[in-house]
Amino acid sequence: MPLYIDLHIIDAVDFSEEDAYKAHLRDIAVQEQYGVKYVKYWINFTHNTLFCLMESPDKESCIETHKEAHGLTACNVIEVSSEDEFNPFLGVGAKNDRDLALTLSGAIDTGYRTLMMIRLEDLSGKHEWSIEEIYRLIEQHNGGVVMQPGDRIMASFIYASDAISCIVEVSDLLKKIPDAFDYNLALVTGKPVDEKGSELFEEAKKRLIMLCTIGLSNLVHIDMATRNLAQKESNSQDLNKTDVKFISTYDFSLYGTLWEILEDKITHPDFRRDHLAKELGLSKAQTYRNIKALTGMSPSTLIREMRLRRSLGALKKNSKTVAEIAYELGFNSPTYFTRVFRNRFGILPTSYVKISTRE
Repeated sequence: MPLYIDLHIIDAVDFSEEDAYKAHLRDIAVQEQYGVKYVKYWINFTHNTLFCLMESPDKESCIETHKEAHGLTACNVIEVSSEDEFNPFLGVGAKNDRDLALTLSGAIDTGYRTLMMIRLEDLSGKHEWSIEEIYRLIEQHNGGVVMQPGDRIMASFIYASDAISCIVEVSDLLKKIPDAFDYNLALVTGKPVDEKGSELFEEAKKRLIMLCTIGLSNLVHIDMATRNLAQKESNSQDLNKTDVKFISTYDFSLYGTLWEILEDKITHPDFRRDHLAKELGLSKAQTYRNIKALTGMSPSTLIREMRLRRSLGALKKNSKTVAEIAYELGFNSPTYFTRVFRNRFGILPTSYVKISTRE
């Protein structure tokens, strides 16, 4: 049967582990009526959230089981395609005789995870070894690799402090690579099921993608939730001497607005900084200050950078000419595209095609 996981937001201030177990017993008592089998549940007392994992014929049966058992319906229910999708994020872990999810150390598993994403661009084709070394560091710091398409690496960590230690070492590793190597590093903490959405860790993954797409290259981006969580844990990494940018809730709001605008307008050849300011509803000066503070780039540089980063993926596909890609991404001419590409990445687009498509 398909797997489903749901989110409950607990209103009761004094909600306890015993309360969760009693509710779980009520679910088990009626589960057969709906063809449902409850597998495991997670509790996060800090955020008053609870997540139930179950096998069920459909989403509606999950909802009806909760209604019949205790009337505490979930805020959201999502389908998990398989354990192969589920386990890399949340891990096999352990559970007690009450089906409560535990970490391997025996602590109550909150279900929340710190996710790491790395965008890698090896522009010389000489640094494939770095990927294996990154995987080794993830394992060393108790992370689980989540398979991703393309040149992104994602990993999931139970403890924010482990994730921070890992990404700092990854950053130190990548900074030693001397030439033709471009990357983004990001950490975001989130919950497996959001109030809206249909995917595991949907909001956290969206934020990671935004940071790795719009964020300044060769920098570590960490959301404040991860930083605050790590500070509560022992042996948290000292970040004072590391190239790190902390991302606030306000920052994510601006990232989200920028993301939507750029996704929609970036391929328009006449889209410039003035148009970006108009879309943001800000003056030119305000637009410059906000985008510079957020991304480390001016509005014009950001627009050019987003076009250039998109060109990398298009060139790898090798299904269109350099000229076609240049025009489709909003560059005025292939000559200009070639010049700014070489200035940015230190290599010609045609040379990058040969490197990225060779066997």
